[in-house]
Amino acid sequence: MSDYPWYGLIETEEIQQGDLLFGCPFDQVDELGQPRRKDFDVVVLSQSCDLVNDKLEMVQVCPFWELESLAQRVEYFRGKRGREELRRGNLPGYHLLYRCTLAEKQTDLLVIDFRMQFAVRFVPLKSLAKGQTPRLRLLPPYREHLAQALARFYMRVGLPIDIPAF
Repeated sequence: MSDYPWYGLIETEEIQQGDLLFGCPFDQVDELGQPRRKDFDVVVLSQSCDLVNDKLEMVQVCPFWELESLAQRVEYFRGKRGREELRRGNLPGYHLLYRCTLAEKQTDLLVIDFRMQFAVRFVPLKSLAKGQTPRLRLLPPYREHLAQALARFYMRVGLPIDIPAF
């Protein structure tokens, strides 16, 4: 894996697709209609070309968790079968990232949950990113693999009648 590193350390406040940010605030309304603020560790999903050229007011981000932490909440990820399906990319709502081995920012395996995607205003997100330098950025081709997984999640088509099994 040394020929294709998964992550780089970024020292700029410029935000790009594949940046990992920790403690990103998200305001939501709970089941009782009360406003609540919750912090998530997120990966940036918006296209880098739009971000670099200041074409967005809102930036799409998606929460991620360490696999072991998510497995405590999602039983399917506790077993070998669930983890293997995740690794193979057979679970469209999730995407697996390899662990970061950079000494300054080590992580375990990370799982992105596309079903919990949300938008954050660009200016506060820049401020958050500036306070987290150096920060992790997913590098090519893994950044493009993430974008492809997101596209697969959105492009799914449910058929009313499927072809019968052989």
